Amino acid sequence: MALETLLVKVKTAISNSFDSVPPKLLKKKPSFKSKPNVGVLAFEIAGVMSKLLHLWHSLSDATIVRIRNDAVNLEGVRKIISNDESFLLGLACAEFAESLRVVANSVTRLGVRCEDPNLRSFQRAFLEFADSGCDPKEWALPGPKEIESKLKKMERYVTLTAALYREMEELTVLESGFRKALIHADANNVGSKDQQKLYELQQKIFWQKQEVKDLKERSLWSRSFDSVVVLLVRFSFTVLARIKVVFGIGHRMPCLSRTLSTSATVYPSDQNPNDFVVSGLLEEESKFDEAVNEDMESGFFEANSKLLKPPESTLGASGLALHYANLIIVMEKMIKSPHLVGVDARDDLYGMLPRSIRWGLRGRLRGVGFCASDPVLAGEWRDALGRILGWLSPLAHNMIKWQNERSFEQHNLVAKTNVLLLQTLFFANKDKTEAAITELLVGLNYIWRFEREMTAKALFECANSNGLLFKLNKPANEI
Repeated sequence: MALETLLVKVKTAISNSFDSVPPKLLKKKPSFKSKPNVGVLAFEIAGVMSKLLHLWHSLSDATIVRIRNDAVNLEGVRKIISNDESFLLGLACAEFAESLRVVANSVTRLGVRCEDPNLRSFQRAFLEFADSGCDPKEWALPGPKEIESKLKKMERYVTLTAALYREMEELTVLESGFRKALIHADANNVGSKDQQKLYELQQKIFWQKQEVKDLKERSLWSRSFDSVVVLLVRFSFTVLARIKVVFGIGHRMPCLSRTLSTSATVYPSDQNPNDFVVSGLLEEESKFDEAVNEDMESGFFEANSKLLKPPESTLGASGLALHYANLIIVMEKMIKSPHLVGVDARDDLYGMLPRSIRWGLRGRLRGVGFCASDPVLAGEWRDALGRILGWLSPLAHNMIKWQNERSFEQHNLVAKTNVLLLQTLFFANKDKTEAAITELLVGLNYIWRFEREMTAKALFECANSNGLLFKLNKPANEI
């Protein structure tokens, strides 16, 4: 009887827990009665915010300088993608623009839910700004102070909303555990210790609910929907303006002269820095500028999307970029430790090869003898393979990283992508890449056979020496 009374009290306490909270423990809740709050859409909006924040940080002066000085000048990029710096920088710009377009589509879907008609027409205004530079509503943030203020606000919202997500998951786990404990208690007689555990678990749930409630009040959950979308809209405009500034694209935007530095512009101009016009650097050779000019009638984003479409001669067009990246990484491990490669692993590697590489490999190995006992030649092959992997391996690892980070973004609030497509195998020339892979395979074949022959020779000599010692240790009458 006492147990049933306890269980009834516990269930009643859970259902009325919020009503029994002392007023002093509760913070005053901001009043947004006139407009609907974000609510459960807070997590989706936080994801959009985090991507906008990452885009902005990816367009910092330091990052743009790194792209120009390091990423574009990677040896592998120059060998199998392109040595046209203007074209490579155009690919970087196009990828930033494409990432922003995807984020802007999410903002558009959110804007449709707004009460403000200007926010509902965000897409039209955004595309107009992208194509003509016209910003009649002045949604692009005007100065560094405003940008810094909005950055901190968005970062705080993303952090608090991520914490809210974790605490809500924890609350779900606690409540699920408590329900199971109650079911067990109803079906069995529990002692005083079990009753105490039920009470302690009930208290944990109570305080966990207070933590969730507090985070809801401080995070995006309790903000008005329109005010949050305004923040996304204005920052989308600002990121687009930043892309045009650092890559020197399009139209004059004097309002940005107070906002964004010109020190990291990809195409530096000798003209007034307040004009932000396209430099003439490599203008005649620039495939990027040609693509933009040819497709200007179809719009800024359409032109950049077209530039990101890989030519037929590339691994991206043939769908082999990721497969070849895995293949190169497997060979890299084998080349570092050929003595650990077994026959099965070697057969598995051969099974990964597409038909074109198999044909090329057969042609290279035709006429090669079975003997691989020359240490000088083995050393030369190791040096050659090291040089090839020195420029090819970074592109393969970047390809895996690029793919993994985009898969990671689908399940996390914060995007952390730091690799651009131009640094991967996506735009790599298929024939040149396959030639390099074939060379790696020929060299790997030799040093693998060399290691096996040296190992077999060592074992044979060891066996012979052991046999000789055995004979020497035998008594004379046994020999």
